[in-house]
Amino acid sequence: MFITHVKVKNWRNFRKAEFDLTQPVSYLIGPNASGKSNLIDVFRFLRDIAKPRGGGLQQAVAERGGLASLRCGYVKQDSDVRIEITLSDALHGPHEIWRYGLGFRAVGGAAIDRVLVTFELVQQGDNPPFVSRPDQEDENDPPLLTETHLEQTRANAKFRSIADTFANVGYLHVVPQLIKHGEDIGGNRLEGDPFGQGLVDRIANTPRERREIYLGSISDALRIAAPGLGRLTFRFDPAGRQHIYAVGENGRVRKTWQSEEGFSDGTLRLIGILWSLLEGKGLLLIEEPELSLHNAVVEQLPALIARAQRDAKHKRQVIISTHSEAMLSNPGIDAGAVIRLVPSKEGSELVPPTDAEVAALKAGFSVAEAVLPNTRPKGVEQLSLWQ
Repeated sequence: MFITHVKVKNWRNFRKAEFDLTQPVSYLIGPNASGKSNLIDVFRFLRDIAKPRGGGLQQAVAERGGLASLRCGYVKQDSDVRIEITLSDALHGPHEIWRYGLGFRAVGGAAIDRVLVTFELVQQGDNPPFVSRPDQEDENDPPLLTETHLEQTRANAKFRSIADTFANVGYLHVVPQLIKHGEDIGGNRLEGDPFGQGLVDRIANTPRERREIYLGSISDALRIAAPGLGRLTFRFDPAGRQHIYAVGENGRVRKTWQSEEGFSDGTLRLIGILWSLLEGKGLLLIEEPELSLHNAVVEQLPALIARAQRDAKHKRQVIISTHSEAMLSNPGIDAGAVIRLVPSKEGSELVPPTDAEVAALKAGFSVAEAVLPNTRPKGVEQLSLWQ
């Protein structure tokens, strides 16, 4: 399923925010500290509630520092946090609509760790809701409100597709050094491997035939981005350790790129992003994919992602947060794919493209030319005068 509409209230630095997701790939833009990561965390929060290995509402709130850290600091009276999501089995054309809503507040105030559900709704189309809480059962047994129906296998049987959609949300912010030196660093990996530390293991655990197909697709996509890299394959070194290798045109392993340890940071970031697009399903959140990449390559990232989506078994919905002028220069990005954040004295806001911006885009200007300049922080030029 695809997430098509999002509405939040009192979430982090957003008093209210509402936006549509109408494109396979959406771009989240705005100045530093405008709340891009906080907005992305809405989807990670729902994933943490719905993930099959447990967790649920209480743990998802606790992992974020409690409700005091989640609730918008600009709001003094109404302490409820609300998230409302619209889902569909297609982004365009006739489709089935689902709605999921969740509201919660602290027990006895924001300083208390435990939270209670104040609102939970699951509805399919215009049919009567499957879930509308609090209900009579909650009134008879108030501790039930410490859990959502979303996190309970028995309770979500009639809307399991929603729970699965949230549970399959992926987050990626590849740190190449963790891939190169994962064995030396050791330690525990975060669930979902958001920084790519376990990329080599994930590739190793993929069935061989599928693995070679995926690596072949990535190799084809990287021919322009990393010329001379060669075709990617997967082998064991003499010590029995698993590695990604680049094979030269003569069929022999290139000594200068024996394994992922010799790849550039940018190449590893691209491999991690493209592999995640191919192997997973559900919404994928990518933060600043342009890091460590040449602008000429960054400009082609939308095309590389589209190529990977074409070869993927499951077409993933993607949200990218970025500051990159090069990426937003790609002519394939239109106004409907852009979500712009603007900070204000009352919290961050989501601002749609202005009439002038839409007109400029229709005239052939790119998002980088028509929209991105309006995200520049006011007075940024004064930084050069700071001493």
